[in-house]
Amino acid sequence: MEWQAALIQWMDRVLAFLPTLLASLAIFVISLYAAGFLARMVGAVLRRREVDPELTLLLERVTQWSTIGLGLLMALQQVGFQVTAFLAGLGVLGFTVGFALQDISKNLVAGVLLLLMQPFDIGDAVEVQGYAGTVEDVDLRATSIRTWDGRLVLIPNADVFTSVLVNLSKTPRRRVEVQVGVTYDSDLDRVEAVALEAVRSLEGVLEDPEPFVIFHTFGDSSINLTVYFWVDTQVISPFVAKSLGVRAIHRAFAEAGIEIPFPIRTVYLHREEV
Repeated sequence: MEWQAALIQWMDRVLAFLPTLLASLAIFVISLYAAGFLARMVGAVLRRREVDPELTLLLERVTQWSTIGLGLLMALQQVGFQVTAFLAGLGVLGFTVGFALQDISKNLVAGVLLLLMQPFDIGDAVEVQGYAGTVEDVDLRATSIRTWDGRLVLIPNADVFTSVLVNLSKTPRRRVEVQVGVTYDSDLDRVEAVALEAVRSLEGVLEDPEPFVIFHTFGDSSINLTVYFWVDTQVISPFVAKSLGVRAIHRAFAEAGIEIPFPIRTVYLHREEV
């Protein structure tokens, strides 16, 4: 019967094509394992040579995806796929898709540029787009930042690349400010001397630039001043230094008899005659 002959012919073709298909699948699977192995090997070599983590991460991913792409092309070529025509068509398709998905493409390019230009390292403390925290990762779409309160924020790479970025880890010293007020009858020269002595006693406070005091406001019940001092961020965190500075100034003022006034309000009571 004709359908039996057609079925037998189709089975013969499948059996004849099966070794080629299995070989193609084997090539692709091997390329997946090879991609992971080569990426890990490249990463290990670069880390042993103390290459920047961001550049290491970029080269690992380039190695992995390049190996997978090469394995895919070899697998397709094994089954008789016209790779040259496919690549030509892929170029036209890539242009069309790239135009349609320009935001994704923009983030991809920005991610590569961030890893190459290295405005920050993995683990650096940064401020960007209104978020402050530690950089955990830079992938092909977004930069992951762990904020100080524990939230994980994913910011598109394009926004990170084009925004003002403050790298807090790149500066080995930071200026700390502590504001305080004293009563109007205080000896301001003595106030300044006591405040400076208090902050100079803190661990990590630098003598160059030296601490200084600025009296800047006549408040409702106090003369307000700001104590400025610089700290070595490798020794002490600016946040910890500010807390210790407030404690030290408060204790020093109490010991020196310098009063930090409470706000004063005068209340007038009018008695109505019945």
